Amino acid sequence: MPDLLLELRSEEIPARMQRKAAGDLRKMLTDGLVEAGLTYEAAREYWTPRRLTLDVRGLTARSKDIRDEIKGPSTTAPEQAVQGFLRKAGLSSIAEAHVHSDPKKGDFYVAHISKPGRAAEEVIAELVPAIVKNFPWPKSMRWGPASAKPGALRWVRPLQSIVCTFGPETEEPVVVDFDIDGIRSGNITYGHRFLAPDAITVRRFDDYVSKLEAARVVLDADRRKEIILADARNIAFANGLDLVEDEGLLEEVSGLVEWPVVLMGEFEQDFLAIPSEVIRLTIRANQKCFVTRPQAASEDLSNRFILTANIEATDGGREIAYGNGKVVRSRLSDALYFWKTDQSDLPDLDQLEDSAKTFDLNLKKPLDQRMARLDHLNVTFHAKLGTQGARVARIRRLAVELAPAVGADAALVARAAVLAKADLTTEVVGEFPELQGAMGRKYALLQGEHPSVAAAAEEHYKPQGPSDRVPTDPVSIAVALADKLDTLTGFWAIDEKPTGSKDPFALRRAALGVVRILIENRIRLALTSTFAKAFANFAGGADQKSDLLAFFHDRLKVYLRDQGARHDLIDAVITPQSDDLLQIVRRVEALGSLLDTDEGKNLVAGTKRAANILAAEEKKKTAIAETVEPALFREEAEKKLFAAVNQAEREAGQAIQNEDFSAAMRALSVLREPVDSFFEGVLVNDEDQAVRANRLALLARIRAATDQVADFSKIAG
Repeated sequence: MPDLLLELRSEEIPARMQRKAAGDLRKMLTDGLVEAGLTYEAAREYWTPRRLTLDVRGLTARSKDIRDEIKGPSTTAPEQAVQGFLRKAGLSSIAEAHVHSDPKKGDFYVAHISKPGRAAEEVIAELVPAIVKNFPWPKSMRWGPASAKPGALRWVRPLQSIVCTFGPETEEPVVVDFDIDGIRSGNITYGHRFLAPDAITVRRFDDYVSKLEAARVVLDADRRKEIILADARNIAFANGLDLVEDEGLLEEVSGLVEWPVVLMGEFEQDFLAIPSEVIRLTIRANQKCFVTRPQAASEDLSNRFILTANIEATDGGREIAYGNGKVVRSRLSDALYFWKTDQSDLPDLDQLEDSAKTFDLNLKKPLDQRMARLDHLNVTFHAKLGTQGARVARIRRLAVELAPAVGADAALVARAAVLAKADLTTEVVGEFPELQGAMGRKYALLQGEHPSVAAAAEEHYKPQGPSDRVPTDPVSIAVALADKLDTLTGFWAIDEKPTGSKDPFALRRAALGVVRILIENRIRLALTSTFAKAFANFAGGADQKSDLLAFFHDRLKVYLRDQGARHDLIDAVITPQSDDLLQIVRRVEALGSLLDTDEGKNLVAGTKRAANILAAEEKKKTAIAETVEPALFREEAEKKLFAAVNQAEREAGQAIQNEDFSAAMRALSVLREPVDSFFEGVLVNDEDQAVRANRLALLARIRAATDQVADFSKIAG
């Protein structure tokens, strides 16, 4: 079976686009081949900064001939139907159709369609240019004189050459010939831009890879990553250091080089006074380098860094390392300036007095100054929701009200809420926004804040995703809940809710964060009353409480399903009024445990039968007694069921009051046997209307007893 080699070589492709682009190329080409009637055994994509490559193995040399029949209308059908058939079948006139007969349906038209197979080379020669011209780059460009023409070729960077060979291992492959805006396919490629710039003639994938390797190009991106990581670990270890590993940076760096050469640079020890997070981000963002730490050290960094060059220098890389060190020192000088500036007094202190009084701030402390400036500058949070200062005031009020529910000290909560956003105006966060929160914690500790207040400055943003941890310190919990609930109620009040897949303000993430904080910290909180307090800060939001609660129910369902809970059990427990998320979870857990037993499964079956009978009779407006009258019992099974329902209802109700939902489920489980006996020995629809109404009332009592815990009718099975 023949193999296909395709390489699209260009100027440097941005590292962040390479992996997806290679995957897109594989999917588009293989989908096109299959659609054309060809099959293949395997396909794998490769990429470097300058090329996207596909290796397709076992591709059929020719598509099969196609013979098909398209059934048409009756020979007596109107002209409109006949014309539609001709268009569908691709016939120019009805004379090209055949007439078939059916004993029952009579004569009807049939089109016999024959399509000869096509050579794979012909399919590829059509397919590749179409893919290249319609490739889904996030951004692309035109170049050269032809770029001014309408419909000119666009590519992420100027496309320079195309390799496209096809053939079996036992024969010399052929070049699949096509042209894309003057770039003709061939079997010529080029290796490393500087180390091996001469042309390379390739035949098929295996010799293509080996020739590229000899020309200082490692084609496999994952292998480049392995080389970089192994060499970086080794050079760090040889210098008595440990590499601070960074998978995201490793992925990016592997997309910047075709021939990775790992070197070590250094900077002055004085820069280690800067927080390690700032050093790491400075070196990562500006130079794409890894940092190191002394062996056995936990947080402290060393003054050595690891860089990845794309060339083997004659001096062993000394000049490259020195040049990178100069840039790193310059960037760290800026970072050191930011760090020191953030701990110094602001020049406009005299203008911050009013804001300081509003938030009880001490203007002798740097972080307090930054919070005062945030308020003084009237930095907008949202055009319809006011300033950041106004938002901090709202968060403080709500966090203090939440403090007792989460077991937090109200004074610490108030202080934490005021300082939580203060680092937004610091120089370091201005340069590195991803450090917001982390710098707030550092600056809070430097000015002597309580550890819980400092922790809340960082942790109130958490969790920022399903894999992020939730805060556990009560002060952090109170501020985190207040922050997220203020966001949600604010955007609900101005009717800026998520729609479909659009959620520009990350409100789903905020709600899921509240859900996780409450559930994973086992916190009881009545959301409805909490919403009321939060909505009080916004005009026209109070009537949105039910809608926002429903939104939380949806997020809770997503969370519980991800935890493995059955969707039907969640639906059975949640009501539109359920506003204690932890209680919902406990009910689901108890219901799941009940249904793991035979008693539970049979109880559900019996109660669903009772509910179905009731629903049917209620629909027919059959008379149902308001109360059960024991004097109308005729069967022993009725008496036993009545006694069991009374006991179960009483014990389950008491257990629910005690919030022992497992005990409530156990109390209901005693109904299993009397319910089964009732349906086996008692006819509900008795001829005596009073007896029938009484028995239906007994079924209603079963439904009411179980509804205390869950709506069993929603349980599957």
